[in-house]
Amino acid sequence: MELDGRVAVVTGAASGIGLALTERFLAEGMSVVMADIEEPKLAAEAERIADAGGAVRPVVCDVSDSAQVAALRDDAVSAFGSVHLLCNNAGVGIKEAQRRIWTLTPNDWTWGFNVNVMGVANGIRAFVPAMLAHGEPGHVVNTSSGNGGLTSMPTTPVYAASKAAVTSLTEVLHYQFLMDRAALQAHVLFPGPHLVNTNILSAMRNRPAELRDEDAPVAYTTMRDLATASGIRNLELTEPEEVAASCLQGMRENRFWILPASTAQDARISRRTRSILDRENPVLPE
Repeated sequence: MELDGRVAVVTGAASGIGLALTERFLAEGMSVVMADIEEPKLAAEAERIADAGGAVRPVVCDVSDSAQVAALRDDAVSAFGSVHLLCNNAGVGIKEAQRRIWTLTPNDWTWGFNVNVMGVANGIRAFVPAMLAHGEPGHVVNTSSGNGGLTSMPTTPVYAASKAAVTSLTEVLHYQFLMDRAALQAHVLFPGPHLVNTNILSAMRNRPAELRDEDAPVAYTTMRDLATASGIRNLELTEPEEVAASCLQGMRENRFWILPASTAQDARISRRTRSILDRENPVLPE
């Protein structure tokens, strides 16, 4: 697929992986609709990019709200015409590290799944019919995670479960495109190979008031900030720009699994697969 002159929609585009995807697609000659829930950050990044000559359009959007995602589609079509690439990238993490499943609240589950799963489903529901109708080649990229989307981590119950759902629904989408002989290709993106240096750890800042169980403000925190504060040295991190490059390469190669090579991650996947095939109980990941 030739990307020059085409149109992309990226959710969670004001920072982290979404911002890196936006800038990478712009470098390929695309116009990009940047969607994010954080209006000030979105406006600032869109202005910076536009001042440098990038064809972007910022749209404030809560992906957990189907009506807002439908409005995002209408805005994109009105501004640029047909959409050729949809990146359902917006996601959140909750304060769940080391918490047991039975201690998580209904609000924890509702918020995590509303954004991480329904955000993807809402994007597919809003954009795919129009992408099928215009008949041109296109891509749908859904962001999952190696920490949950392929193997279950014991420290992140909501995040792991929601990302497993993203992997599964994207696989179903891929099958349905094949069944319908659609001109669209589905991809599931696994950022990595290491933890990605984003501010997802502070996603609580965007948690709706009605789904909050605590009122304490949450400061912006990156993975590197957390490692420094915790005294962790030599932490290997993947930068968002590396994820964007991996995504673009996977799209060009029409790969469903956009999964960077990782000895540690491949070993976890192999252990899980072998456990299933051998009907053996899972063991704690190393």
